[in-house]
Amino acid sequence: MRKEISAGGVVFRRIGGRLEIQLILDRYGKISMAKGKMEPGETVEQTALREIEEETGIIGSIISPVDIIKYTYNHPIHGQVQKEVHYYLVEAVGGSHRPQVEEISGVAWYEPREAWLRQDQNGYDNNDRIVRRGLSLLGIEV
Repeated sequence: MRKEISAGGVVFRRIGGRLEIQLILDRYGKISMAKGKMEPGETVEQTALREIEEETGIIGSIISPVDIIKYTYNHPIHGQVQKEVHYYLVEAVGGSHRPQVEEISGVAWYEPREAWLRQDQNGYDNNDRIVRRGLSLLGIEV
C-alpha cells in the first residue's frame, strides 16, 4: 500500500497580550489548519513550516509536536493510500497573512474559544483532538 506523509500546524500568535489561533477555510468549505504533502529531501518539520507559509503567508517557528493523524483513503490512480499527517504547535514570527487561493478559500485569526467553536461546528472530526491538544499546550482547556 502506498504511504503519503503530510505536515502542518496549529498556528498561534500573541497580539497585545491576546492569544489568537489561525484557521483556514479549505476549498471544500471546511475549517482546518494549513498542511500539505512532504517533498523529497524535507523533514516533516520543514514540510509543516513550508506549507504554513505557502498557504497562509505566515512564517512560523515550531514550539512542539501536537499529534499525528493516520487514516486510509482511496486514490483514483494509486488505490488505497495510508495517509499520515504530522501536526506541530507553531508560533507565527513573521510574514503577511494571505490565503493561497489555489489551495484554500480563506485564512483568519480567532480568539482560542472561537477557534474551538469553529472547529467543533465546521471542522473535520479527526482534527478535533489536534485543535484541542494545541490549545491545551497553550494553557487553554476546551
